[in-house]
Amino acid sequence: MQDSMRQVLIIDDDEDFRASVGSLLEAEGYGVHMAASGHDGLALARAIHPDLIILDIMMESSTEGYAVNQALRFCEQFEGCHDTPVIMVSSIESSPDELFPRSEEVAMIRPTVYLTKPLDFARFLETVHRLAPRAARV
Repeated sequence: MQDSMRQVLIIDDDEDFRASVGSLLEAEGYGVHMAASGHDGLALARAIHPDLIILDIMMESSTEGYAVNQALRFCEQFEGCHDTPVIMVSSIESSPDELFPRSEEVAMIRPTVYLTKPLDFARFLETVHRLAPRAARV
């Protein structure tokens, strides 16, 4: 059963957020890995190839999450994560598409789903359940 458990990586510098969301996901039957920075998150993503990534934007810099998402999608060393769904979660009310409406490069930082903090936990769990099966390991 452990082999079929979907793995979720939470990348967020807020320890309370990581703990609460991690506990929620573990209660739902997910394996949870956590990183407090984009750098550590990228290293973990490369090592474990998670089925789903929960990603904050504002960590060590105000745009760190965007750079992490771009690296996961396009950098060769993260090839195993190029298609991994990313739920970007931030206190920034506007999605990347709303913040950068005229930028052709917005597709490079666009997550699979964008949610705002504080989380609507019912919507969050529905989103996790919808995305995780698409990334199930065979």
